[in-house]
Amino acid sequence: MNLIIAITGATGAYTAKLLIKKAPWPVSLIISPWGQNVYERECGNIEDLKNHADAVYDNDDLSAPIASGSVPTVGMVILPCSANTMGKIASGHADSLITRAAQCHLKEQRRLILCVRESPWSSIQMDAARTVAGAGGIIMPLSPPFYMFANQDPQTVTAHTLLDLYADRVLALLGQPSNHNWETASDTP
Repeated sequence: MNLIIAITGATGAYTAKLLIKKAPWPVSLIISPWGQNVYERECGNIEDLKNHADAVYDNDDLSAPIASGSVPTVGMVILPCSANTMGKIASGHADSLITRAAQCHLKEQRRLILCVRESPWSSIQMDAARTVAGAGGIIMPLSPPFYMFANQDPQTVTAHTLLDLYADRVLALLGQPSNHNWETASDTP
């Protein structure tokens, strides 16, 4: 079984790169056009990212195997997930491979994790998040685990470290436990 990772047009795509590298399962990657635009602005060449995935699908390819609920997966992570994508999923739109695969995960009751980056939220985004969560999705705002600052000088903790630990938290939701958590953070010198 593979893990589907989708990148949409919000900031934070560097974390998707970390997640792809750390995933213990084969990764199927989907990138929206705006996701590619933002990734290239933040991280550089998109081909480098694609080379880390086991399969790459075009967001317009609704005939891709992962567009069917009959294809088993470990789960799907949209990282980063734009408010627009979350809204489409909440309203049942399946007009792209990303939103179609997300709908399949909800109907098949598989893990769907939306790592929403945009903020602040209006009541529209709150309602969309509530709807997705009510259908079985997990809303996991792209908020690093700041508790990992315990016993460390905050000026020495890098953004890379925090985002790497966030990727660990996502993997833990998919059944891959992390060695880093609240208890181990307090043990770190």
